[in-house]
Amino acid sequence: MSQNRKFPFILILGGLLLIVGALAWFLLFNNTQAVQDTSTELVFISGPYPEIPRVSLVDAKSVHENKGAVFLDVRGDEAYTISHIPGAVSIDEDELKLRLNELSPANWIITYCS
Repeated sequence: MSQNRKFPFILILGGLLLIVGALAWFLLFNNTQAVQDTSTELVFISGPYPEIPRVSLVDAKSVHENKGAVFLDVRGDEAYTISHIPGAVSIDEDELKLRLNELSPANWIITYCS
């Protein structure tokens, strides 16, 4: 293929890659709902479990500093080992039903997975 014939093909391919990348970005980031709440109220958002209150980052940090809640990391052992909130309890999401008795219902339990 001569140099003149390659150029339009490269432009079309580059354009298609840009379109696919933009579409992927839109689908990944447009459907997430960022919650930035600086109040001390629990926040309910729409999503898979709208009845479960979400805790703002400000409130979570405050309650962590005051040891007012148990932070429950429901990721796997490998992710927990790499990084976790100091003092967090690690119970894999798949084991949670079996190990629920390890948690006191008297405590405020804040789960996280990322």
